[in-house]
Amino acid sequence: MLILPTPPTDVLNLFGFPIYIYGIIMACAIFVAIIVANSFFNKHNPIRYKDVILENAVYIIFSGILGARLYYCLLNYSYYFAKPLEILDIRQGGLSIHGAVLGGVLCLIFISHKAKTSLLKLLDAISTATILGQAIGRWGNYFNSEAYGLPVKSQTWGVLIPESRRLPEYLEYSLYHPTFLYESVLDLFVFGGLAFIYFKFNRYKGVTFFSYLIIYSVIRFFIEQIRVDSALNVCSVPIAEIVSGVLFVVGIFGLVYSILNSKVKKS
Repeated sequence: MLILPTPPTDVLNLFGFPIYIYGIIMACAIFVAIIVANSFFNKHNPIRYKDVILENAVYIIFSGILGARLYYCLLNYSYYFAKPLEILDIRQGGLSIHGAVLGGVLCLIFISHKAKTSLLKLLDAISTATILGQAIGRWGNYFNSEAYGLPVKSQTWGVLIPESRRLPEYLEYSLYHPTFLYESVLDLFVFGGLAFIYFKFNRYKGVTFFSYLIIYSVIRFFIEQIRVDSALNVCSVPIAEIVSGVLFVVGIFGLVYSILNSKVKKS
């Protein structure tokens, strides 16, 4: 029997301001991702580009969070149109990894131009570390009682979701599939795989990044099959599945391009 209990939502008060565990976990996830990405990038790039990720960490973090928040708010436009000030309140969740990827890529385009270094090499290092950050960050969903799956009818497995966080159609159930946990564990395995690809096939610029898009898209697509709290559905299909499908195709074409382009340069 493995049942995850309902977690507390805040950990302490600082001058009357609640500090949420969600925020602490997300901060840790971002910190780890930046440090790992910088370390990986330094190992495979000339000394003149050393610490370029660390030096631009503020821009990368801001762009990622901004993209993640705006993307989530756009998917829930009816709610945030009525309450626009709540767009600024991210303490209780509401960040999308797809938006973070888009915001991060746009920022890295600017950084690569400014630092005169390869965009694909930056993306390779960042994407390898990003999946590790995702593995950590998913536990923020646990403390927010979000990103959970269908009800578990068996009483031997699942996560306890408080009634206030349940969808109306599932109020009678208390145990749900901990999809955040499933994804966290899978992300850890993917991190190991991407790290291997990064160090073994680093001569192929972009291969790690496009592998990330492919593998994570597959994971997210199947996780969405059992999630019940998708931000938006298009013709009854979760938007996350649609975006994952698009990124999967982009990843396939990008991977082929990276391999063929590298072989052309060698010849």
